[in-house]
Amino acid sequence: MLADDGSPQIQSGSITKSFFLESASLFKLIEFIAGELPRWRDRSERKPATSETVLTSNFCAHMNSASRNSKWDYIQFRTEEPDDVTAGRKIDLVPAPSGCVVWIDGRKHYDFDPLLPIECKRLPTPSGTYRDKMEYLRSRHYSTGGVARFKEGHHGASHKLGAMIGFIQDEAILPWEKKLSHWTNILVRAKKPGWRGADRIILSKHDTALKLGLLQSCHSRTGGLGSIELRHLWIEMH
Repeated sequence: MLADDGSPQIQSGSITKSFFLESASLFKLIEFIAGELPRWRDRSERKPATSETVLTSNFCAHMNSASRNSKWDYIQFRTEEPDDVTAGRKIDLVPAPSGCVVWIDGRKHYDFDPLLPIECKRLPTPSGTYRDKMEYLRSRHYSTGGVARFKEGHHGASHKLGAMIGFIQDEAILPWEKKLSHWTNILVRAKKPGWRGADRIILSKHDTALKLGLLQSCHSRTGGLGSIELRHLWIEMH
């Protein structure tokens, strides 16, 4: 089995190679993704964009190039992938095996299987008739809230770990952490089903030079699912 450095063991001899990873390696994969966010943002070739769909698509393209030139070269990235449990739901961004089989704690993943569900959101939420300023957490109108999708099992029901990318287009990381904490308190005080103080998103690392923030949260889920841990990767785009 692997040590915690995320480096894979390779087994060959049949049709495809097999990579055996420990679950801790998914945190290393998240760190790799986070480290690429500033590189992607600062690429001179990248055309300016504000659309969430365009930003996610462009970042996916960057990650496929970055992984190819790293120890994660057996990983591909895809956008708008069907959720592996909930029919009709699509995940914004997923890493998946590329031309191999990846085993994580005894579970086999083929190239069809997402290793990690990633939701991407703009901060602030774009204006619109059915948009909600708290949409990173929960929407009043539709099931479009980012964290709520994980809490309700609409995304990542078969996963214990997920991630969210926040494209910050106004203000900075610290003010947004305070806003999200305040909004969580509002949901708790309003007794919105399933929301507790433990749902707060906590800043763990903040690189002011790169304008990159790493945050984490843990959430109970409905439908008999166990809790899910989320890692939040926030990048200031301005």
